Amino acid sequence: MSVRLRARPSRTGAILVTVLMALGWTAAATTPATATAPATATRPAVAAAAATFTEDFDGPAGSAVNGARWQHETGDNVNNHERQWYTSGTNNAALNGQGQLVITAKRENPGGNNCWYGYCQYTSARLSTAGRFTQAYGRFESRMKLPRGQGMWPAFWMLGNNIGSVGWPASGEIDIMENVGFEPRTVHGTLHGPGYSGSGGIGAGYTLPGGQAFADGFHTFAVDWTPNSITWSVDGNVYQTRTPADTAGKGAWVFDHPFYLILNLAVGGYWPGDPDGSTTFPQQLVVDYVHVTSGDGGSGGGAITGLGGKCVDVAGANPANGTQVQLYDCNGTAAQQWSASGSSLRALGKCLDVAAASSANGTKVQLYDCNGTAAQQWTRPGDGTLRALGKCLDATGPSSANGTPLQIWDCTGGTNQRWNGPA
Repeated sequence: MSVRLRARPSRTGAILVTVLMALGWTAAATTPATATAPATATRPAVAAAAATFTEDFDGPAGSAVNGARWQHETGDNVNNHERQWYTSGTNNAALNGQGQLVITAKRENPGGNNCWYGYCQYTSARLSTAGRFTQAYGRFESRMKLPRGQGMWPAFWMLGNNIGSVGWPASGEIDIMENVGFEPRTVHGTLHGPGYSGSGGIGAGYTLPGGQAFADGFHTFAVDWTPNSITWSVDGNVYQTRTPADTAGKGAWVFDHPFYLILNLAVGGYWPGDPDGSTTFPQQLVVDYVHVTSGDGGSGGGAITGLGGKCVDVAGANPANGTQVQLYDCNGTAAQQWSASGSSLRALGKCLDVAAASSANGTKVQLYDCNGTAAQQWTRPGDGTLRALGKCLDATGPSSANGTPLQIWDCTGGTNQRWNGPA
């Protein structure tokens, strides 16, 4: 839905003022599958070593979401002809004190806002991790209870973090879960990109068995994303996998860079249609958790150890581009879990990178969005070194003290340039 303030076909449309939101999204081609397993009622544990984003919405009832992780995208969405005004604050998005986020759609307009069609009739909320958390590849999962009723349109989806520079649909859109009220038993998973945007998106639907509706209880929605495939599941039941072959003849496969997360509850629009006399308000999308784990689809994975037995470590959780890479006591956290994907080394959804692509001695090594440049291509010549741009990964000093920054330097054969793992 992202940029979705879209016509079902594309969530992009929200006139949410940020450029990032104005993308569009489309409905997935629907090929319902039948579930065979019931939803689980327990929250799965997240392995600390693999977790990159763990949001369990813990906090007092009525409190706001964590602003360090989520931002409100506000306004209306003419592109999809949705009817709601997305608000900030806790009127439409708040914790319930039971470890859950509740996004509430209401029939009201306390702010006196004007939508594309005139005086707004509804309010709701749309939250994203844009500028706060992005990741390429891995498992993206949420457990939710959906609203019910004609005109309801809840969604859990992702947009490419380069949307501000390349626009939508070139940025790509991954719709993990969308539901429209007139299909209470079916959810959709869809890809949108150049040549397959809007209602031309590539996807399928999943239908619950036995007459159940998604509003009757909690269900788990997930995608598992690797460089060459994206797989959707509901309650652990896989119902589709898409690969670059699916976009052949339509447009480029643009799912090779970090994306950010979006949660929203739209009211009305081209795809779901408007609420009618059968629709009751308020309606709620209840989100139990959002968990993201690493997984680059490459070989191996784990800690990289060096001088003094210390681990290569990313300074801080949920790091921004340019975050220092350092030596630190090994602790098994995600900040020390590296996976090899081609010639890149990845952690927390980003790549080990030589700053400014400079080969000068002393150039710092950092974490940065994966971009395939030479500054992120690391080789192992078999002598224990890790090399990029013709230089060796080096612990400054040399020192093994916690916080020692890593850099590149002429290869000397020193112990501060010898590294073990991952495979």
